[in-house]
Order: sequence, then C-alpha cells, then structure tokens
Amino acid sequence: MRQDFPAAPLSRRDFIKVSGAAAALSILDPARPAAPARPLACRLASYGKFESAAWSHVPEVGVKHLFLNVPEPDQVEQTLTRLAQHSLTPLVMRGSADLSEASSVDALAVQIATCQKMGVGYMFLSPKHANAPKEVAYEHLRKAGDVARAHNVVLSLETHPDLGTNGAIQLETMKAINHQNVRVNFDTGNITYYNRGRNAVDELKTIVDYVATVEVKDHNGGFETWEFPPLGKGVVDFKGVFGVLDACGYAGPVTLEFEGTQGVNLDEEQTKHAIEESVAYLRTLGTFV
Repeated sequence: MRQDFPAAPLSRRDFIKVSGAAAALSILDPARPAAPARPLACRLASYGKFESAAWSHVPEVGVKHLFLNVPEPDQVEQTLTRLAQHSLTPLVMRGSADLSEASSVDALAVQIATCQKMGVGYMFLSPKHANAPKEVAYEHLRKAGDVARAHNVVLSLETHPDLGTNGAIQLETMKAINHQNVRVNFDTGNITYYNRGRNAVDELKTIVDYVATVEVKDHNGGFETWEFPPLGKGVVDFKGVFGVLDACGYAGPVTLEFEGTQGVNLDEEQTKHAIEESVAYLRTLGTFV
C-alpha cells in the first residue's frame, strides 16, 4: 500500500467543488475509483525564454500553483512577494547538487530549509552523481533525507538516468536508499525518451507506491528524440496514467511540463497556446485544485 505524503490544503469552497466533481465521475462510471483532488502546478521553465510571461498567464488559465527553482536564500522574500502578487503558491521546487560530492548534503540542506521557509513540502532533484558509484549517491541522499525529514520535506528524484531511468531502476534506487523522505518524481514523457520498449503506464505501476510527485509531459515516443508536444498530442496514455493514480489513491502534486520540439522556436503566443491546450486536456482527466 502506498504511503501518504503532504498535500496542499483545500479551502472549504474548493473542497465542496472537488467533492461534487469526484462524485459525478463515480456516478457516471461506478467501476472507476473515486479520484482525489490533486493540486496542479505549471512548471515555470515550460515557458522557456518567455518565463516572465508565465507569472500572469498561469493564473489566467486557472492554475494556482507553480513549480520553480529553489531561490537563493537572499531571494526568498522577493520570490514570495512575486508569488503573492499573482495569487500563486509554490507547490514543488527544484533543487540541485552533484551527489558525487560530500558537500552535496550541505548544499541540499540549505535548499531544503528554503523549501520549508516557503511552505513547500516537495523538493525535486535530478540525482546526478558524475562518475561516483551509485552507493555514494545513495549515502548522500540518505543523509539529505534525514535533513528533509527534520524540515517536513520530501525529496523527489526525477525520472533521469541512471538512478531513475524507468520503474525497475527507480524501485532499485528506492530500496537501496530506504528512506521515507526520499521518493520518486514520475515524469510521464521521460519514460519513452530514455527507454525503448517501455511505456508510462506500465512503469508507473511498478513504482507507484514510491511516487511523491508526478510530472505530466507528452512525448512522440522516439528514443532520445526531443519532441514533447502539448498534452494529448503524443503517445503517452494519460488516461491509463491517471487510472493507475486513481486506483492507488494518489493525491499528491501534479505538475504540467511542456518542452516543445528541438529546432522549433515557438513565439510567446504559441507557447501560451501550448500551455492552454495542455491544461484544457488535463481537466478532462480529473479534478485539480
């Protein structure tokens, strides 16, 4: 059975709205598990060079949360002010460290403390460890997990080689680290990008008990082919993905990520349209707050 992770609080009005929508879905399809409300964020980097436009555009499309980089300590208040100005809250923040270095634990500790200060319960991390053995990365992540536990933060490891290439490898990594506060960020589009002959639904089934955060990103299915279209335009079976999440009662963060196609330079309006299409598609799959 999967374990619970921190979730964004709901206002009474949002709770009533979400409960009604979930009940309606169950009535329409009694065999379908009642889907919990999930907080939806947009990844700031999805806007590319138009990132400054995201701050006003994200709330315009009805999304209340952001996925953004952990700010430097001296930028925290400025970042919180900007979020408040746009009625946005940080849901997941991206940390970074070279896990081959012993100093990575201290570096992550600063970032984890920043997450707590900003009220963020999840810190995304690409588990890079240069040429050091996996065991070195495991040990540093275990120590960082202790820090995260003290700050009520969950470290969420991205679906990246070589510690998170696919479900089987993610499971191996989770069992090796064996820490309640070190978990998985399941990125739907990265499965077919980094693997041949695998799909997001089957890989999610393998690792779902360890998933703390989910990134929804589409892909054309080509191995190491940089073509990530708006949601619903690629090969990812999102209905299947959300079916797995519904079945296990996953209620954690869902982050929308759009990365586009290599060599295709979208303008600001095209970028915004891709985000709008993706949000509209997502809302056909579940209830988000």
